[in-house]
Amino acid sequence: MSLEPDRAQRAAGALVGSAVGDALGAPFEFGLAGDFSARFPDPGGGGEMCGGAGWDAGEATDDTQMAVHVADSLLAYAGLDLPDIFGRFQRWAAAEPKDIGLQTEDVLTNGLPWNLAAQIHFQVNTRAAGNGSLMRATTAALYFAREGRAATMDAARGIAALTHGDRAAWEGTALFHELLRLTLEGADPLDHLPEMLALVHPDHRDRYALTLAPYWHPDNATEFNGAVWPCLGSAVWALRATSSYEDAVRAAVDLGGDTDTVAAVTGALAGARHGLAAVPARWTAPLHVPLPGSAEPGRTLRLADLVDLAVRLDAPRAG
Repeated sequence: MSLEPDRAQRAAGALVGSAVGDALGAPFEFGLAGDFSARFPDPGGGGEMCGGAGWDAGEATDDTQMAVHVADSLLAYAGLDLPDIFGRFQRWAAAEPKDIGLQTEDVLTNGLPWNLAAQIHFQVNTRAAGNGSLMRATTAALYFAREGRAATMDAARGIAALTHGDRAAWEGTALFHELLRLTLEGADPLDHLPEMLALVHPDHRDRYALTLAPYWHPDNATEFNGAVWPCLGSAVWALRATSSYEDAVRAAVDLGGDTDTVAAVTGALAGARHGLAAVPARWTAPLHVPLPGSAEPGRTLRLADLVDLAVRLDAPRAG
């Protein structure tokens, strides 16, 4: 007899689940659809947290690293301090992480202040709807979940805008925040999609309505899943098409393309739905999150650290 996970198990499942998806998908990034299942055809067979492509086995990428830097700021300031988050991102970028998105790197190193860097980048390049704001959103989504729909979606937009000037990225990140908030409460977030979509900016509502529709499949995507809307759509598809954490994340990685981020987003939602206990121990055992740019040299988070961080982020706050 299985028991429904409680909120603490859902919160821990979200953060650990996202980091696991990130590390599991990293070696397959930019690969073809089906690469993961071709190498690991038997679910539960073991060996999947294999490392490769410059990543150690179980090593989380920039997706989780940036999420932890967001968490550190939120906890240090007991709330949202956008200039501080931007500064932490800058120090992380200057510490030469193994991977950093081209757009994110340009915004963090172009010498402009926190409230102009992404905006100017978008004005010059006219393209800034990558999934880089979505990939790091789990920690903020946990922190703001207890404050309700409007607050968590607004916080998502503000943090996304630090590096992504295209509102499409803000809206996708806001939708993720609300999906995770509802899941933490034990609801099926997919039942509430019409309500969420009504809060999306009209310029972007139709594209999200399409990619989050029950009939949508990642094969229908007209853009690479490194863009924010097919990335979120792929994660929701994986959640909808499976009944376990492991199956959801396997399905996400097996889509190919931007596998670490699609699996990180999927892992957060599936981890929140199914709880920490559903994340395979063979995947959490080697999991580690190095933190370039941290005030503590050599700081690396492992399973117990991530669980503790999730508990602190989701804790009720006075007032």
